[in-house]
Amino acid sequence: MSLYGSSVEYGLHCILSLVGPAEGEPPSSREMAEFQGISPSYVAKLFTKLAQAGLVRSGEGIRGGYRLARDPAGISVWDVVHALEGDKSLFECREIRRDCVLFAGDPPKWATRGLCPIHSVMRQAEARMREELKAVTLADLAGQVSQSAPKAFLEERLAWFAKRQSTRRDTK
Repeated sequence: MSLYGSSVEYGLHCILSLVGPAEGEPPSSREMAEFQGISPSYVAKLFTKLAQAGLVRSGEGIRGGYRLARDPAGISVWDVVHALEGDKSLFECREIRRDCVLFAGDPPKWATRGLCPIHSVMRQAEARMREELKAVTLADLAGQVSQSAPKAFLEERLAWFAKRQSTRRDTK
């Protein structure tokens, strides 16, 4: 069972493209999609949600692109998850405890009284997970990427975006 959809993974990978040196024009959603090997229309939808949540802002026109709306140290992973997935619960209790064959369709009150213990533990786990996602920022993630990826990759990434941006044509 997947707790969050692929939008979270793709969204986080793409928004991390905005953390770091702001050389040249800001990357477009098309450039971020091409870099990650995913659909440009999908990335555009993700960035629409991120912009509505106030996490990114977009520039107009052919030289436009996306920039973070706040310092990356002020944007948590939870902020991104919430923007892309909303406030849905990760566990949906179906109250199957009512359906025990021994109850013949009429469960006793003791069997359904209060919050189901399984539901309770799942809610506690979800609360802890959300706290952890709130504690990690985009700056933290970018730092981890910088430490784990070879310097050559990071330089190639910057060069790749610079090359794509240089090929944008001004229609004026």
